[in-house]
Amino acid sequence: MIKKDTFFLTYPETKEWLITHTEGQCEIITTLNSGPSTHWISQFNFLSIHLKHFWHFIKYLQYLIIKDKAVKLAHSEGIIEKYNIDLIHFPIQSAFITRIPSIYHPHDLQHLHHPKFFNKWQITNREINYRKFCNQATIIAVASSWIKNDIIKHYSIDSEKVKVIPLAQSNEFCSFPSNNDLLLTKRKFNLPDEFIFYPAQTWEHKNHIGLIESVAYLRDNFNLIIPVVFSGHMNEFYPKILNVIRKNNMFDQIKFVGFVSLSELQSLYELCKFVIIPTKYEAASFPLIEAFYSGTPVACSNVTSLPEQAGNAALIFDPYNIIDISEAIKKLWYDKKLRKNLVEYGKKRIKLFSWGKTCRHFRAYYRLILKRNLSPEDMDLIDNNPFY
Repeated sequence: MIKKDTFFLTYPETKEWLITHTEGQCEIITTLNSGPSTHWISQFNFLSIHLKHFWHFIKYLQYLIIKDKAVKLAHSEGIIEKYNIDLIHFPIQSAFITRIPSIYHPHDLQHLHHPKFFNKWQITNREINYRKFCNQATIIAVASSWIKNDIIKHYSIDSEKVKVIPLAQSNEFCSFPSNNDLLLTKRKFNLPDEFIFYPAQTWEHKNHIGLIESVAYLRDNFNLIIPVVFSGHMNEFYPKILNVIRKNNMFDQIKFVGFVSLSELQSLYELCKFVIIPTKYEAASFPLIEAFYSGTPVACSNVTSLPEQAGNAALIFDPYNIIDISEAIKKLWYDKKLRKNLVEYGKKRIKLFSWGKTCRHFRAYYRLILKRNLSPEDMDLIDNNPFY
């Protein structure tokens, strides 16, 4: 019998999906309880938004009365202890209290920089959870130096505890669409011959409204009609975006295609004239990396980690300035040489990102925490400064 040395802890309802992504000396173990998506609020589709806001209001009132006791921190169910786990890696913001050494990903502290994008309970809940699990962790993993410095500043954490490990595009993304994929995608979504593309769920900080207003500005002031295609889940903020589209009479230029398949996403990257990322906050951008891999020019915001992540491979603009966004769009729309140069820079930039390197980086820290022998590569990955 082969001894397992790696375990994946997941919710019962996601086990089948995870099985297709695991092989070798690893085993999937499941929690006793279902994931957060099965919360009773999520069952009421029509009233879900209002119910969620009301529930958060009640929870915040509870916090005002009993303080931190209102936030129920998750505790280990005893499963990882049963399996004699030596180290647990929490790859998302959710974690639980355990005495076992851990690596924790708080992702970012957006709630401190843009509190208006969160209600009071969300901010309170994030703060208590993030601080607790950052303090518990042996190592805090982040995707960029900007986020590292931000966590050190706001949570007063020793800089040696926070490690920058850049992420990469999904391995599933590492292929190119066929001509048939391109044709089917263009037909399915009735795409124009030329358009710009923004793949992002409609969170407020993603700044869909700023992009739409910029395109309206180009139409009204330069008679420049630029179609924009958006992909990604349309969440509770989408109605406000729709109001801006209606107000500016932009229905003929704006297209939301929703959540798309992998081949459709790859096709959208290849079919568009360029990708634009007008976000107001980002720990690190997967669309930026995916655009580099697809050989697609990019224009992106000058906020947080994005300038460092992009290097010289993207046209940078101020996402808070409609005219600046407009100028970037107009420049990249007309300047064929600039688009070509950005594609070449992107091809060089993408070589810095790979899941293989990311995995080896984490492996080095696993060995360090567990006091295992470090290879020369391990020491090199641990000692070298991140490239962004």
